[in-house]
Amino acid sequence: MTASARQVPAVRLGPRSVAALCLVSAIGVVAFGWPLLAGSGSGLAHSQDAPWLFAALLPLLLAVVVATIGDRGLDAKAIAMIGVLAAAGAALRPLGAGTAGIEPMFFLMVLSGRVLGPGFGFVLGSVAMFASALLTGGVGPWMPFQMLAMGWVSMGAGLLPGAVADPPGRAGSRARGRWRGRRELLLLAGYGAVASVGYGLVMNLQGWPYIGGLASGVSFVPGDPLSANLTRYLAYCLATSLGWDLPRAVVTVVLTFALGGTVLKALRRATRRAAFEAPVAFEAPGGPPDRS
Repeated sequence: MTASARQVPAVRLGPRSVAALCLVSAIGVVAFGWPLLAGSGSGLAHSQDAPWLFAALLPLLLAVVVATIGDRGLDAKAIAMIGVLAAAGAALRPLGAGTAGIEPMFFLMVLSGRVLGPGFGFVLGSVAMFASALLTGGVGPWMPFQMLAMGWVSMGAGLLPGAVADPPGRAGSRARGRWRGRRELLLLAGYGAVASVGYGLVMNLQGWPYIGGLASGVSFVPGDPLSANLTRYLAYCLATSLGWDLPRAVVTVVLTFALGGTVLKALRRATRRAAFEAPVAFEAPGGPPDRS
């Protein structure tokens, strides 16, 4: 396979892009998990400013990531594809409004991240969640956390074995070939199920420490040992969100097996035709210039 015919990721990740993604992910982990380490005298249970602080900070960090990735290789064709897929994801999310776990958006985000790479996946997941929040009226202090969590879901799909980042050449082609067809669908269905449940578990951390009036067995207690709070957190997830997370995983798996092959082919065909990062050559009118 020639260099020009190889599939190229829509968004290349250079050292600065990787550093920016690691930075925003590290800040995101702190944003989600710092209440678990808060002291008993912090007044966390009655605090309302911390969620707004992180809600203001995370979009700025996401903007830094997008700018850094764009400086590395986010061309007009990649931007157009992000817009189309983000709009499709935003349109899919309201289809399950009011029905527990019916969220076909996850299926599309996982497959898009798989085909188009981790950098594209992170940007796409964040933008699609932002667009869907605007479409459904779900704008609030939780939205940046949703953007970050969905970015992780799509980025993780691009880091699975046999993705576009495999080395070129015969060895790389054989490695990619081992992860095509039914094996690839099994891989993506398994990842989609884990990511669907993981998304719900992570998002619970955004609101659980600030919810008052819960039973003592599932409520957050500032200053308690981390193990005790984690035990209550798991009990809270089992009692509240698992009824949404498991159906979301089932829907993602079913859609992956039912439509995954067709969608993967369409995305790969669109990527090849877009020819991301292909060099552009201009010729003078009437043929090549006279070099005599």
